[in-house]
Amino acid sequence: MAERYNIHSQIEHLQSKYIGTGHADSTQWEWVTNHHRDSYASYVGHHDLLSYFSVIENESKARIKFNYMEKMLQPCGPPPERPEE
Repeated sequence: MAERYNIHSQIEHLQSKYIGTGHADSTQWEWVTNHHRDSYASYVGHHDLLSYFSVIENESKARIKFNYMEKMLQPCGPPPERPEE
């Protein structure tokens, strides 16, 4: 039982430290948005991936980086409307 509590407390610590890990109250839109933002941040941060994408899209690395940085703002569009309680 103590081991189960330890794992649960570690998960709670990770969820409080890192936004994208999700929790029971996160919506599908929030999870997908965090996933897309993390992916774009990884693409921009890794020079080799950025070079690969620039060759594929036949654009400069700076243009690809700019486009990905813009996509990080709202990668999945505006948030869905929440029903009022």
